[in-house]
Amino acid sequence: MANIKSAKKRILVSRTKTERNKSIRSSVKTAMKKVFAAIESGDKAAAQTALVSATKLIESAASKGVYHKNNASRKVSRLALAVNKMA
Repeated sequence: MANIKSAKKRILVSRTKTERNKSIRSSVKTAMKKVFAAIESGDKAAAQTALVSATKLIESAASKGVYHKNNASRKVSRLALAVNKMA
């Protein structure tokens, strides 16, 4: 365990940021699963609405630094491609 005050603070700050990042990543994964579930069920309208909400979450996560911008862009692109491939 750290003895120096600044080191103790860094531990607390990093723990807080880790929990925040984990929460955001989890919500993004859930949103992506909702899009893929709508695609599997064949409901194009539901897939479109889920895609919009997932895109918003992913872009928000990228702006907060949870995901790199290219990673976020790739996720959005793959989701949009999957929705557009629906019959």
